[in-house]
Amino acid sequence: MTWLLVLVGGALGAPLRYLTDRAVQSRHDTVFPWGTLTVNVLGSLVLGALAGAAVAAPAYALLGTGLCGALTTYSTFSYETLRLTRAGATRYAAANAAVTVAASLGAAAAGLALGHALGA
Repeated sequence: MTWLLVLVGGALGAPLRYLTDRAVQSRHDTVFPWGTLTVNVLGSLVLGALAGAAVAAPAYALLGTGLCGALTTYSTFSYETLRLTRAGATRYAAANAAVTVAASLGAAAAGLALGHALGA
């Protein structure tokens, strides 16, 4: 049953990632990958909140592993950082790496605190 929950969560998270990425990126006329940054930070926030709230295993499989796993895209983050480097946009690449890691960790910590507060 757990695999089905992960599958359903992933089926929701993947199109949500794509649509969010495209919507955000279309509003920015730059090579910086704002869409990927947005989904990674959002997914980190949600996953932190789920962990902080200590949701039951089935809900975590659906929302944490499935939805957040498909929503976040660290493979694309890596690829886009490498692409920026190869294109000579090393400042954008460095900013992408630093901002993504810092903002995602910060969002996960904020989500954890929020989850603890809501779960108490």
